[in-house]
Amino acid sequence: MKEDNRITRRRLLIAGAAAVGAAGAAGAAGVLGAFPSGEPPPAPGPAAGAGTLPTRPSAPRLRPLAGHGAPGVAPLRAPVRREPLLRVEGHRDAMVLTFDDGPDPRHTPEILDILAAYEVPAMFFVCGEMAAAHPDLMARMADDGHVVGNHTWSHPLLTRLDRSRIRIEIERTCEIIDRSHGAPPLWFRAPYGAWNRAAFQLGAEMGMEPLAWTLDTLDWTTPGTGTIVERVREGAGPGVVVLSHDAGGDRSQSVRALRTYLPQLLDSGHRLTVPRRRYL
Repeated sequence: MKEDNRITRRRLLIAGAAAVGAAGAAGAAGVLGAFPSGEPPPAPGPAAGAGTLPTRPSAPRLRPLAGHGAPGVAPLRAPVRREPLLRVEGHRDAMVLTFDDGPDPRHTPEILDILAAYEVPAMFFVCGEMAAAHPDLMARMADDGHVVGNHTWSHPLLTRLDRSRIRIEIERTCEIIDRSHGAPPLWFRAPYGAWNRAAFQLGAEMGMEPLAWTLDTLDWTTPGTGTIVERVREGAGPGVVVLSHDAGGDRSQSVRALRTYLPQLLDSGHRLTVPRRRYL
């Protein structure tokens, strides 16, 4: 009963924030199927974890998506885009911090602690299999006011999957986010930044906008804490979306860098926020 009440409270908070706040984004990502993050694609063959995916989604999975988790609320509609959004407009001094591939109990808690210390919200694009394994971290993201986006179930290269497989990767992760975060995701990010038409269409079908990034820290290459800090400081600006990772390897440099550049950004007058909106 206590857990049900907590999830209901999260749903109300998230639904209220989405209705009140409004932020759009515009931009072009370039050639579809490219790897703007510089992260190499996986080796040819079946996607990691593909054998654990069901052949088709269950009926209960579709019900919360249709109403976006709010009883009596009409389904939300997302436009079908041909390119992912790159920037967040609407706030002249606002930046967005995003973290991919988690949650990971080795690094995500430290990142959440740092964000909480400065009362800064962020976006976490989670992989479904990681989210399912760590519901406590998903609950904390919700309780701390962070936005959670869909980063597929097993982080495959979508351009090597057929449409039905892409649907399963995205839908199954939507179900996990809805169950553990208290609301379905409104944002989707393709692994490796490799988009295709099916990903755009299916994401929109499930009520999500495609969000890429403006500034890539390349932290997955472990270039050194100082290098990550310098990249963020040099690239900081209005509407910038910063890409970092809280999983997928040793992210201790990412954690240390955040601890350094976050107060510097705030001291420089940058406002760090997250996009909240609903479709018309």
